[in-house]
Amino acid sequence: MILSFALSAQQHLITNVTGRKTVSLNGDWQYIVDPYETGFYNYRWQERAENDREAYWNSDVPDNKTDRKEHGYTDEYILKVPQDWNSQDSKFLFYEGTVWYKKTFNAKLPSANERIYIHFGAVNYQAHVYLNGKKLGKHTGGFTPFNFEIPRGLLKEENNFLVVKVDNKRLKDEIPTLNTDWWNYGGITRDVNLVTVPNTFIIDYAVYLEKASVNAKQKTITGWVVFNEAASGDLTIEIPELKIKTEAVYKSDTARFSIQVKNLQLWTPEKPKLYQVILSSTQDRLIDKIGFRTIEVKGKQILLNNEAIFLRGICIHEEIPQEIRRANGQRDALQLLGQAKELNANMVRLAHYPHNEAMAKVADSLGILVWSEIPVYWTIDFANADVLNKAKLQLKEMIQRDHNRASIIIWSVGNETPVHEARTRFMRELVIRARALDNTRLISAALEVHNVNGTQTIDDPLGQYTDIVSVNEYLGWYGGLPSNCRNAKWSVKYDKPLFFSETGAEALGGFHADSLTRWSEEYQEWYYREQIDMMKRMPDNYVGMSPWILNDFRSPRRNNPVYQEGWNNKGLFDQKGNKKKAFYVLKNYYAEVERSTKH
Repeated sequence: MILSFALSAQQHLITNVTGRKTVSLNGDWQYIVDPYETGFYNYRWQERAENDREAYWNSDVPDNKTDRKEHGYTDEYILKVPQDWNSQDSKFLFYEGTVWYKKTFNAKLPSANERIYIHFGAVNYQAHVYLNGKKLGKHTGGFTPFNFEIPRGLLKEENNFLVVKVDNKRLKDEIPTLNTDWWNYGGITRDVNLVTVPNTFIIDYAVYLEKASVNAKQKTITGWVVFNEAASGDLTIEIPELKIKTEAVYKSDTARFSIQVKNLQLWTPEKPKLYQVILSSTQDRLIDKIGFRTIEVKGKQILLNNEAIFLRGICIHEEIPQEIRRANGQRDALQLLGQAKELNANMVRLAHYPHNEAMAKVADSLGILVWSEIPVYWTIDFANADVLNKAKLQLKEMIQRDHNRASIIIWSVGNETPVHEARTRFMRELVIRARALDNTRLISAALEVHNVNGTQTIDDPLGQYTDIVSVNEYLGWYGGLPSNCRNAKWSVKYDKPLFFSETGAEALGGFHADSLTRWSEEYQEWYYREQIDMMKRMPDNYVGMSPWILNDFRSPRRNNPVYQEGWNNKGLFDQKGNKKKAFYVLKNYYAEVERSTKH
């Protein structure tokens, strides 16, 4: 099987930025809050010309004492990058709109044999990027990476003037759309780097295990490398620990290779083995750590390395509740995934958007399986072709960034989208696109359960296109009591693996009462006990669950003045990082499942 993601060399989203020659632009950035977008539009609401002196991407320094400047950057107004703006100053708590970021920096100029890019891990939501008064480009989408090449001659050795217009307004024709159930953290939320590469460089690559060889003594590692421009030469592939060093010839912009390997240790949650892989051409050299495993569906089971696996999951938002901020980087990933490991989970659903790059890398090292998702969420504009194209772009950017991560086993194309013809066409297009980009992983979406004449029914037409049937259900929280689980009847239209992608109940951490009292830890504990008993009675295609959610998180939709106050409190850890009683119910269930699958 050939991974079908290889891109045209004209699509220059650089992968494995941490493996390149980089200069970080993280740290303190000056800012201007611009709710009327004065720095972008003139008083006739027309986009300002590039050389407009009043445009906020141009210098704020007056030429002389008669010169009029109505904007200015100052160290009195500083925002940290990477980080959301909401958590850095109380005036930003509910702010949605434009903030201009400015960074002054020095740089080493590229040689004649080098190119230089500016790379953003993510900016929420729309970013316009300017360097020394020249626009480099625009990117839309709050959770995926992007980069722009800096034209030769524009970069200076000293006092470069980098400006980013960041706008996090929610819009009907964007992804996500107006209505979500999480905090709309604005800002430059992930790393910013200058990336220096050779003129001809490796823009993307894939190295993976052929499914057909998983049980063979001699396994097959297959892959491809795409260069940024048409070229020809020899590509060297090395895996030092396996004593592999081989070459492939590339023509045009692509090289493909296939290597026979003995004594390959497969990546598993129990033993997450990673190998150093080195790819080098005449001009470029990249190093990555890659795990080799296969994932597929056979009948009613999910097979990891051709063995059935039960997904002991939990959902995670990209948020650190104790600090009320967007999560980013390795330290935060270790906290969140460490909590999941403490729960006895072997899988996480990263909801409802692509999380920062460190999450999948840390999951690789810890042996945690990952569901990664784009924010096609609830009721986006499914009849709008432009919206579909935006969804496809975010899908491509997510997959391109992380398709070498062994931990990721599921690409999800959306969450809880309402069933109607336009929506199903839209979602089917995303499933087709995801398979075209990467046919080595499973494709799914979080569907909804509907009560039909007293029966919990799963018959969403999207289920015929996905590899597994994944559903969100809240029997006993949004309808009835947890005890309703005891007599629940289930009807599943599709003879595929059945995965419960969400279930949960809210509890205010530290609030204790009897189990009938909503919002109490005891009610949530009861809910989990009844849910788990119901799961144990599921048919034999039941392959796991990822309850909602690991940690309490911020949401403007949650406005009970006693038990919520802007928080969704369905977490198993509360706002201060304390475990709730339901944590131990799920932890014990997962320990029981783990013991049973080992015998």
